[in-house]
Amino acid sequence: MDAITFLYMLLQSLIHYLQSVGDVWDEETHWRMELRAKRLDRKRIQLEWEVEQLALRQRGEAWGDLLWFALQPWQVWAVVGVLVLLLGLYFFWRKRNHEAENSNEEDEEDHVLGNDLRWLLERIQWPVQDLQAGCEWAIHLMDNYTIYFGHILSNSFYPVLQHAIGVGSAFEGWSPREQDVVYRVLIPMTPPRGHSFHLELDSAGHRHVRNFRVRVQLECTCTSERQAETVLCFLHHPEEELRSNQDPSLLHTLCTDSYLDVHKTARWFYQLVRAVWPALPQSHSWHLKLLPSRRSCQFQVTDGTESFRIEVLFGVRRGDSDVFVSSQTREARTLSTTWPETYDVAEVKFFKYIAQQAPPDTLHLRCLQLFSRVQLGFGFSNYMVKTIIMHLLNTIPMSQWRRRYFLRRLGDINVNLRRCLEEKCLNHFVIGNRNLPQEISLPLDILSAEPPNLIHHLARDLASHSQAMSEYQDLQHQTLVSPF
Repeated sequence: MDAITFLYMLLQSLIHYLQSVGDVWDEETHWRMELRAKRLDRKRIQLEWEVEQLALRQRGEAWGDLLWFALQPWQVWAVVGVLVLLLGLYFFWRKRNHEAENSNEEDEEDHVLGNDLRWLLERIQWPVQDLQAGCEWAIHLMDNYTIYFGHILSNSFYPVLQHAIGVGSAFEGWSPREQDVVYRVLIPMTPPRGHSFHLELDSAGHRHVRNFRVRVQLECTCTSERQAETVLCFLHHPEEELRSNQDPSLLHTLCTDSYLDVHKTARWFYQLVRAVWPALPQSHSWHLKLLPSRRSCQFQVTDGTESFRIEVLFGVRRGDSDVFVSSQTREARTLSTTWPETYDVAEVKFFKYIAQQAPPDTLHLRCLQLFSRVQLGFGFSNYMVKTIIMHLLNTIPMSQWRRRYFLRRLGDINVNLRRCLEEKCLNHFVIGNRNLPQEISLPLDILSAEPPNLIHHLARDLASHSQAMSEYQDLQHQTLVSPF
């Protein structure tokens, strides 16, 4: 028996042993019998080897010395080490195979959806501009404006302008526009000294919207600390003295019938923007262009290569909450003294909260971007689609909005859109929603209110409902997503 034969028999024993482990690992009796057989077999081999060695030594053949060297103790331990390594690799292979079997279903799903998902994501046209950088630039510009507004208006009786708050789609992280992104900001206004604001709900004939009027009331300043600054009280000083020694009150500048006028406020703000622009650092390298608007201030700032379009809305905060009444209009004909209630600040805070909770590969904004793109030309508003997605974001865990679930979430949006159209009902997301994050502050009447139906018009107009269902079928083909 030579060394090659011995190694061959050793490998045969190893293979036989691994096979027995893989096939009948849990049969203890069989394993013990195999072990006993291997011991007897090794004993037999050892005896045969000793007889062979004795014969070789007696014959004095040179290859016997070589065989003896090959079987030195350190070589034996090396062989044992190889066996242990192979056995460890075998167990590792079994473990990986078990894990692969458990995840096999998910891997198959990824493989099936991979091509469709990649193709669908490529269809989503993301805005050309860097939204985050654009939002930061717009807020920085408005902060510079606010500083100069404070200096100019410090001794006047115009509304006090606070720091701008970013609202709208761009500040939520998406945009329905690809080329021309609008950066919308809301400037809260507080009453000047000697004045107070009082919000009056005016929803007569408007069950599904909440409109307010901002009544301006004069307050006595006779006992105020500013008396030493020769500030005259609008209530107790003669009108002749007031006209000759003090600027007119807010009631005589931006109000109509004691109510703050949106149109007058917008024109006044336009004049401020134009007058202050040359003093801003941005004016050295950027060009300002004012755009027409009656209920807001819109302007465009360009430097030859970049362009930012900004819309400034004005608002009055309801208490300490995240709800405002603003100059933004929701109807074609809105009175100049009407200030609709807006929930833009609360919605932006909701999207920021979602962004903080979301994994890195979350695609909820891609879903919003896709639907806002494909619904162009249909009767569904971006706000309607956004409301559906906000409801889903508030109920489906963020871990289920990751890339691998993208098509499922598109299916959910499609199913919810269809259900809303069939039931002719889509509840407002903020009003009456007690499941909002604690970071969002709402007035008590908003929390307890019945959520208005955003598509109430479909319930009373059968022709509009039929058209909406037809447009939904067309939209379904556009998105290439079938309901689950």
